[in-house]
Amino acid sequence: QLLKLKDEVYPREDLCDKVKAARQFIVTYYYTNISLDDMAVKACLSKFHFIRLFKRIYGITPNQYLISVRLEKAKALLQNGARVTTACFSVGFDSTTTFAGLFKKIMGKSPYLLNKQF
Repeated sequence: QLLKLKDEVYPREDLCDKVKAARQFIVTYYYTNISLDDMAVKACLSKFHFIRLFKRIYGITPNQYLISVRLEKAKALLQNGARVTTACFSVGFDSTTTFAGLFKKIMGKSPYLLNKQF
């Protein structure tokens, strides 16, 4: 039963490696305009299969992961004194409004307040 459960929860090792390669692609190129298609191509998987595997392995969708990486990088920039607009565009967001809303929702405080603390 344990082997059956393992097979259901964890996909094949070669598929895990493909998803890990796509994850590394996200971490490396987070600041560019990465699409879901780009990520799936990097993993050599169909878009929908890639989304399912990524979520199974990491617990969040590839897009949610991309956003979290971007927000963490923006947080570091803000803590080092970067302006909000600079941090926003440097990590790949197209809109300061979208950036500020996501930042506040996920990080718990406005990027403008975080910027003023340092």
